[in-house]
Amino acid sequence: MTIVDNAIYVDGVRTENPASLSETFERMRERGGMGWIGLYRPSAEEIRAVADEFGIHELVVEDALSGHQRSKLERYGDVLFMVLRPARYLDEAEEVEFGEVHVILGPDFVVTIRHAESPDLGRVRRRLEGDPALLRHGPEAVLYAILDEVVDEYSPVLAGLENDIDEIESQLFEEGVDATQRIYELGREVIDFQRATQPLAGMLEALLRGSEKYSVDEELQRYLRDVLDHTLRVADRATTFRTVLDNALTVESTIVARRQNEEMRRMTELSIRQNDEVKKISGWAAILFAPTLVGTVYGMNFSRMPELDWPFGYPMALGLMVAMGFGLYWAFKKKGWL
Repeated sequence: MTIVDNAIYVDGVRTENPASLSETFERMRERGGMGWIGLYRPSAEEIRAVADEFGIHELVVEDALSGHQRSKLERYGDVLFMVLRPARYLDEAEEVEFGEVHVILGPDFVVTIRHAESPDLGRVRRRLEGDPALLRHGPEAVLYAILDEVVDEYSPVLAGLENDIDEIESQLFEEGVDATQRIYELGREVIDFQRATQPLAGMLEALLRGSEKYSVDEELQRYLRDVLDHTLRVADRATTFRTVLDNALTVESTIVARRQNEEMRRMTELSIRQNDEVKKISGWAAILFAPTLVGTVYGMNFSRMPELDWPFGYPMALGLMVAMGFGLYWAFKKKGWL
């Protein structure tokens, strides 16, 4: 069911629980109260029915239907349209999940359209219903309470991100750990978090600037300024997180490059040692090959061989083998092969 809650409030007190949108529109006019309609992923027909009844601009309807909007604040006459990007930290997945909520505010109505599980607007409604003095201020009080809930829900997200960053910093100098991908993924989450939170400060400042024009109660202005202070602190911490992650990525890149250089140096040293061994083996193989060649030639069973009948033929062959071996040994030793 897309209509999560639907109520009429008179003087800060819930007086009606209409069963349908048409009944809400009718009773609002009769009682002179404020209608608060909570929708969860509504259909196009439901959004257009609300828009037609309250005279909501067509551009607001298009934005509400399409979703995936950036955080923004727009005014269309006496109707205010606000897009908020709540967030929550998922402990098991160790990642941030972003939601989206649209708030359409008029002189005597509030329409909230939620496109994700967060924020818990039921808790916001219960809080306001428990404080009739605040809810008596009308739609602006509802807007304040929603903003306060969204900003409060950023605190666990900051805590989760901070914990992830601490884990990454402790892993940076561990052997065999490559944190580059995790740093990049966490950096993307922080950037998305900044995109959700940074526009809020400007939106709240715009609301406060228009307070006098739209006769916003001074007490509500104080509450809004308090939310603005919290928003600025959240934005500052998000900026700090991004700086830390940028530095961590630089350090990780340096460490990875150093490890690669060390591995390359180790492989080079190994290659040099292997090359030296090959030289030694090749040198000794050549030294042994020379006498083997002479011996092989003279070992052939031919009747006519050079110096075969010479008395010094055998000693000459032996001497030639020794001389060639020593000659090659001296040559290889001089070149540093042996």
